[in-house]
Amino acid sequence: MAQTAENDAFVAFERVQKSYDGESLVVKDLNLAMPKGEFLTMLGPSGSGKTTCLMMLAGFETATHGEIKLDGRPINNIPPHKRGIGMVFQNYALFPHMSVAENLSFPLEVRKMPKAEREKKVQRALEMVQMGQFGGRRPAQLSGGQQQRIALARALVFEAELVLMDEPLGALDKQLREHMQFEIKRIADELGITVVYVTHDQTEALTMSDRVAVFDDGRIQQLAPPDELYEAPQNSFVAQFIGENNTLEGVVEEIGGNRCTVKLDNGNVIDAMPVNVARKGERTRVSIRPERVEFNPDLGPEAHTLDAQVREFIYMGDVFRTRLSVAGNDEFIVKTRNRADQVRFAPGETVKIGWKAEDCRALDAS
Repeated sequence: MAQTAENDAFVAFERVQKSYDGESLVVKDLNLAMPKGEFLTMLGPSGSGKTTCLMMLAGFETATHGEIKLDGRPINNIPPHKRGIGMVFQNYALFPHMSVAENLSFPLEVRKMPKAEREKKVQRALEMVQMGQFGGRRPAQLSGGQQQRIALARALVFEAELVLMDEPLGALDKQLREHMQFEIKRIADELGITVVYVTHDQTEALTMSDRVAVFDDGRIQQLAPPDELYEAPQNSFVAQFIGENNTLEGVVEEIGGNRCTVKLDNGNVIDAMPVNVARKGERTRVSIRPERVEFNPDLGPEAHTLDAQVREFIYMGDVFRTRLSVAGNDEFIVKTRNRADQVRFAPGETVKIGWKAEDCRALDAS
């Protein structure tokens, strides 16, 4: 999805900052614009600022500086219940003494909606999440996945155009979690709603999102579609945080155009794409994804090969995972598809590895 101009945005953060103590900033000068209908995930480690951003958008936290807009109008001073935003939390937040239908009806009663209209909207919301027959049950009579569906239905019941989700699948087991990822994305796409989703799970973010905002230290480190984040990380933090990644330390020897030469700390010399380096002599951390590395490669005359020592060879079903010592890195990983002709390596064995220069990215050293 293309970048969105702030004046076209459905959701916009404009130079937003947040401090709890008046000194240190939890969110630092955030600028973010979202079009209507986008599924955007705020991803990052604990304390990176992602949940604080969600809570400011919901109205449960107040921005220290800057403006938050919804559909073009500032909402900083509008209380949460008047923003018309649906919320889904990790713990579901369902009332245990109410039936499923009563839980869904509650936000409509708060809005003084007539009973007949409430009942119609409740049933429609239950059908959306394929729970049409469960209106009379209590939350305790439902499984975790069913409770999460009801929590989602409650966020959709008053036909909110914006739904915020804070780690909504964190309490579910792996298989159900994966199923619900696809269900939530399907429902969002079918209804055309705008979703801001917070998680620390990068697989979840890559699976569900139109774009992902990767947070660290109160700032967005990169904002991009999932494939771009994975294939073209802009700095070392994003490369390490998104997916599995190999790094080698060195110094830029030559740089020009879309190539640079890096002398690794062990003396080996390799070519890379200069992504986050600017000059000769600069220290760098080069990044290579495990599936881009080849054994005994035949990559053409310009490709570099390195000697590596096998430390561990693991069968994982669909892939083999080989851990190597390479140029001073004892945790260098190569992933290869499970094929009939795959050579199985023994610990201690010396092998040659290589990769294409365009798959190797010279990033910041920090």
